[in-house]
Amino acid sequence: MNAIILAAGKGERLSPHTLTKPKCMVELFGKTLLKNQLSVFRKCGIENICVVTGYKSEYIQYKNIDYVKNDNFMKTNMVESLFSAIDKFTESTIVSYGDIIFEEKILNKLLKSSHDFSIVVDKQWEKYWKIRFNNPLDDVESLKIDDDQNIISIGKKVKNLNDIQGQYIGLMKFQGNAISKIKSFYAKSKSIFQNTNVNPLNSKYSFENNYMTDFLQGLINDQQKLKAIEIENGWLELDTVDDYNLYVKKNLDKTLLEFYDYND
Repeated sequence: MNAIILAAGKGERLSPHTLTKPKCMVELFGKTLLKNQLSVFRKCGIENICVVTGYKSEYIQYKNIDYVKNDNFMKTNMVESLFSAIDKFTESTIVSYGDIIFEEKILNKLLKSSHDFSIVVDKQWEKYWKIRFNNPLDDVESLKIDDDQNIISIGKKVKNLNDIQGQYIGLMKFQGNAISKIKSFYAKSKSIFQNTNVNPLNSKYSFENNYMTDFLQGLINDQQKLKAIEIENGWLELDTVDDYNLYVKKNLDKTLLEFYDYND
């Protein structure tokens, strides 16, 4: 078991906090986002950790960590960052975005999953989104789950809340047959783009600009079973200055515990 943390992005919407350091090195509650994740991974027994860096990578210098740099971070998105670390995949690999933090119970639930594809989904997302956005529909994306807990739609813009049965938090696990499947699916999709100049995962973008949800939806379309690992809060995403100010305020007035307990 190992973990890959995707931390190559610039985090422009978090400026000025990211003017002099990468997004994952912004501090919340006395720890950088990255240090918080490293701590949770190690408490859950995961010592083999790789961080994919990019923007201001020289500021990330934690010991006993593997590093892979996405040299094209300014022109690419999450999927390319992930496949920059293709050689770091093991028989079971956790993948996490670098701009989230989560409680141990979240990671432990993911670790217990025996499925090839396991995707963490917050069923209580609406309560969390309502404290972050005046209109949750401005930022939220589709996520539909069938009766067998498989995700059947993810990452699409929605016009009403009926298309949302949870929110993908940026934390997942690939193991068993999933490892070879994601490698072959990525290679096949990239080859199609190179031969046709049409991105099969999202025709609106070049292949290197695919979002992770584009890749996950592509796997679903390819008949892979992506299991939803359901949680209820216990995590935070730091995406904007408004997020930062909100978390500081709610921490001071002790109302943050409703969503996330950093002492967990």
